[in-house]
Amino acid sequence: MSVSGLCQICELQPAEEQCPNCGALVCSTHYNEDRGLCADCVAQADPGRQSDDVDINRL
Repeated sequence: MSVSGLCQICELQPAEEQCPNCGALVCSTHYNEDRGLCADCVAQADPGRQSDDVDINRL
């Protein structure tokens, strides 16, 4: 899938994925490959995890 623009979560990194649940364009840092969802949708599905709980070493 080809996406363009900035990540709609951090607004810093280029968007590389589109969340199939909400349609958000997100960078690889804010896309959960295992769940196939953006960080916001993962956080909604698992309230113990925050959408900004990312590995800052990946930025």
